Amino acid sequence: MNWTLKRTEEVAGQPADEPDETIVVPSEPSEEEQKRKGWLELKVDIHRALLDRINLSALDKMTRDAIRTEVSDIIAELLTERHHPLNRSEREALIEDVLDELLGLGPLEPLLQDDSITDILVNGPDTVFVERFGLLERVQTEFQGERHLMRIIQKIVSAVGRRIDESSPFVDARLADGSRVNAIIAPLAVDGSLLSIRKFAKKRIDIDKLIELGSVPETMAEVMRAIVQARKNVLISGGTGSGKTTLLNAMSSFIDERERIVTIEDSAELQLQQEHVARLETRPANVEGNGEVSQRDLVKNALRMRPDRIIVGEVRAGEAFDMLQAMNTGHDGSMTTVHANTPRDSLARVEQMVGMSGIEIDPRSARAQIASAIDIVVQVGRLADGHRRVMSVSEITGMESETITMQEIFRFAISGRKEDGTIIGKFEATGIRPKFLHDTHAAGIELPADLFRPEYEFD
Repeated sequence: MNWTLKRTEEVAGQPADEPDETIVVPSEPSEEEQKRKGWLELKVDIHRALLDRINLSALDKMTRDAIRTEVSDIIAELLTERHHPLNRSEREALIEDVLDELLGLGPLEPLLQDDSITDILVNGPDTVFVERFGLLERVQTEFQGERHLMRIIQKIVSAVGRRIDESSPFVDARLADGSRVNAIIAPLAVDGSLLSIRKFAKKRIDIDKLIELGSVPETMAEVMRAIVQARKNVLISGGTGSGKTTLLNAMSSFIDERERIVTIEDSAELQLQQEHVARLETRPANVEGNGEVSQRDLVKNALRMRPDRIIVGEVRAGEAFDMLQAMNTGHDGSMTTVHANTPRDSLARVEQMVGMSGIEIDPRSARAQIASAIDIVVQVGRLADGHRRVMSVSEITGMESETITMQEIFRFAISGRKEDGTIIGKFEATGIRPKFLHDTHAAGIELPADLFRPEYEFD
């Protein structure tokens, strides 16, 4: 509600020479706010009345078009009974909104259908943000109230056999299309329930699309192809929403069709196109706290599945140790991602996670394992203008004393910003000739020497 400040004398009719005390009084809602509130109330009223007239159990056996035909007639009757005339476009919009409430996730359905939206962030019933093209923006979507929002959250979590209540006030879940969902409610959420949805891409973003978007130049993509086909172990590092999983998907397309790939994820997002892929997904504990299957359990099990390569969606804890062991024992060409801001930080994060495995190992031995297992670190980032870029490609060269040695091969150098906020920068080679060229040559892949010279001009 909007509020305005008025002087006491204006409210109580006191003389103008009285002290200038102020009180807060509510102002009248705008015409647009009244219209939006009226629409929400009408939609809720029609939805409730509709539930009394239809057989919910029969909906599972009907198509959306068949349901729409039946619902349209009932809604027309209900509007007539309420003496609430609507024009054709308004009636069509009302029917769609009611169908979304019946069959989908209510106000969230149009956002889920919008392919330009990658993230949906609900901060209470009245505030919804989305991410489009890497930038956040607020949308007009809103819920009738906290109870309405809670009903949608319950609908999401119950569909995957989870629960959310005061005793378990937050939950991770997955929609039918693979979108990741996180919800957190009172008493942990202070200003209303919070809901975050990371949408699952309906169309797989391959390396050609990344080249088209400017995330990586074509010649650098050829180097990545050579790295994968030469069976180098790759760690993709980046912050939240920087495009780690997208790049992992794209790089996995270079794997030979004849290889057996085992993927391990917390929430199945990878969309590998090879025929021989075994997909594994973790399982959370049930209501009694039993039955949890962690990524570490799955990595250990994957070793018994005769994989040629193991791809872990993201290492977060003790499974990092088992992943390193796999990379060091005949599963060359494996790949994973990690949350980190720089290539050097990513190695420190992996070292910390090795310590979380519960196995007694001194820091130098842990670093030696990392240096031996990981060959390439690819750093990705989301820039201030929303664009995602491959920021760095680095090669691990070994150990010096107690330090892992690393050399940067390519980088994205930022030189400024345009008036509209667009970042100005270019991809460049550092001038270092990588050691992995020996392995790519052995695999029958020849990369031009000019590609690694500082003066080389990328596309």
